[in-house]
Amino acid sequence: MDLTIERLNGDKYVLSEHGIVTRDFVIDSPEAINATETVEGMDGVIDAGTTYGPRTMTGSFYFKAVDLYDYPLLRNEVYRIFQSKEAFYIIDSREPWRRWLAKVDGKFSPDQQRIYGFIEVPFISASPYAESVGTSLSNFTTDVNLWGFGNGLFAEDYQYVHTDKSFRIYNAGDATVDPRNKPLKITIKSKKNISKVSIGLYNATTKDEWTYTGSMNTTLPIVINGTRTVRSATSLTDKTNYGLITLAPGWNSIQVSGEEIAEVSFDFRFYYL
Repeated sequence: MDLTIERLNGDKYVLSEHGIVTRDFVIDSPEAINATETVEGMDGVIDAGTTYGPRTMTGSFYFKAVDLYDYPLLRNEVYRIFQSKEAFYIIDSREPWRRWLAKVDGKFSPDQQRIYGFIEVPFISASPYAESVGTSLSNFTTDVNLWGFGNGLFAEDYQYVHTDKSFRIYNAGDATVDPRNKPLKITIKSKKNISKVSIGLYNATTKDEWTYTGSMNTTLPIVINGTRTVRSATSLTDKTNYGLITLAPGWNSIQVSGEEIAEVSFDFRFYYL
């Protein structure tokens, strides 16, 4: 096995290429945080819901220097790769289609045995979910590094670009894709130029609805990007109902209103426990 560290700026460190051998990469289970309420005179407690805390994981590694003089140089290189105030992605070669956004939690000290250094590195991810490397608009068949066994995708023809008024969007992950805390981009293209029109999207699965009243043109699509609706760099949020579309795990039934809409595409990642 091997791990890859990928910085947010795109720099990648395949650990084996830097003389670091990965012995194991252990991911702890999600931490269930249970909220409860007590009522005077009542046995037990009232279940007030459960959330997941941050996710912790540990990497076991060793590195081998050329000699004792080379050892501190290689040790410092190891420190440079792992230590960062900014979170980075961790990709396990056994599951190259998913990644964790994490950082080192605390410190670690190499156990030096002559020219070998053995380390246990604690990591923490602010999110309890790993995310897919590919997005819903990636190719699902040709790039084996983007998809693999256990990703929630089966032998179906998944479509994320639609021209119909009614269609389904599949969320292969374990978590709801909510644009308030997870990236989701919905692009709406127009059939024609028109000064005023009313259009809308409705997710019958989650009961979410987004509507827009304003102009449309064939050159610049309307984009629901996270919590904002924009056209190019211009905000159109004030021309909407301020609604958001979320995507529940599994199939989501989407309905489109407005004859002027030519195409709707959904671009998002899948999130896994």
